Amino acid sequence: MELIHSFVSAHNVLISAGLLILAYIFIATEKIPKVTIALLGAGITIFLGLVSQTRVLDGVLNPTYFVQYIDFNVIFLLVSMMIIVNITTRSGVFSYLANELLKMTKGHPVLILIALGIFTAVVSAFLDNVTTVILIMPITFAIARKLEIDPIPYLLTEVFASNIGGTATLIGDPPNIIIGSAAGFSFMDFVSNLTLVVAVILIAVLAVMVLFFRKKLATTAEKMKEAANIDNTHTITDVPLMVRSMIVLALVILGFVTHDITHIETCVAAMLGASFLLLFEKPTDILRDVEWNTIFFFIGLFIIIGGVEASGGIKLMAEWILRVTQGSQEAASMLILWASGIISGIIDNIPYTATMSPMLVEIQKTMGADYTTPLWWCLSLGACLGGNMTMIGAAANVIVSESAAKEGHPMFFLRFMKYGVIVVAISLIISSLYINLRYM
Repeated sequence: MELIHSFVSAHNVLISAGLLILAYIFIATEKIPKVTIALLGAGITIFLGLVSQTRVLDGVLNPTYFVQYIDFNVIFLLVSMMIIVNITTRSGVFSYLANELLKMTKGHPVLILIALGIFTAVVSAFLDNVTTVILIMPITFAIARKLEIDPIPYLLTEVFASNIGGTATLIGDPPNIIIGSAAGFSFMDFVSNLTLVVAVILIAVLAVMVLFFRKKLATTAEKMKEAANIDNTHTITDVPLMVRSMIVLALVILGFVTHDITHIETCVAAMLGASFLLLFEKPTDILRDVEWNTIFFFIGLFIIIGGVEASGGIKLMAEWILRVTQGSQEAASMLILWASGIISGIIDNIPYTATMSPMLVEIQKTMGADYTTPLWWCLSLGACLGGNMTMIGAAANVIVSESAAKEGHPMFFLRFMKYGVIVVAISLIISSLYINLRYM
């Protein structure tokens, strides 16, 4: 056993990277459930000693303890929002909203796709992307059932829109929070520097989605007419539940938006809301509907990526990017933008951004703020937009894919990637033009 651990210690970067690549290959082939692959990979990562299974080392908290790499803010946020949405759904309010959207768009599938995309992007600019897709999915499934069409085009559009919209503000996506803290950027700095390009990218992606799915976005004239004239007066089945759950949901969202003032973490706000609503329900009935496969998939993936982070693999990638781009601001900007976009489509963008940010701080100390400012925006655009590349590139992607499978509409890894690569390429091309025109 000591021989194995000494070998692993000597080659920890290669072994951790190899485990991550193997996990992605098996996830892509979909022969074995994703949650099984993630948990098996996590177990091997801990067993090999790439991350420590010991909490305390010589009386001090061990920094490589495997639990340290699990983002419990994400885990508890996911569970809490699933509980809130499950309870809220029982009141009929999401069906009501779906019916109103159908009436507003006259039941036209293309107009519905555009409306859902814009709504998701705008909400994602102010809420966590995961929260946004959890809120919008029940509406989407209800609409698809009424029109008797495939919900996959809508779900893909919502995933892409959530990651695009989250790029626009300081609180829209976790990488932006890391960047804002490291660079000293305010909420309005993000709005003034990123909102315009994000809006252009959203318009382009929505146009592409309509083009891709124009044949699938079709229903009968009777279904459209029926949708436009639907009676929505009796859709709400439990008014007290609706009032209670919507007040809680509004307060939770307020907690998210005011995080910078209250310093209450998003997961804490969501947990408080979920636990309050559970006071009026049977917990076993509600918890049965939580997507536990998704939760344990995230836990396993966090640990596997933690092995790469603990070995210094992510840091080596970041150092290489900075080393080969020294000197030219334009070359540095473009490489950081495209490398961040590609890498963030493969690995979690949070540890990547957390590693890159100190590197950019060091560049700023020697090259100055004028040189480094475009690099910060390239990191933000690449890390946030790159999450659209694969099914596991962002938390929202996983949530939507798991929920779609549960509803009988599996969103296969390679199918997602086929559209995701095109969306990310369009996003990065537009971002490249924007960076060059505005800052170079």
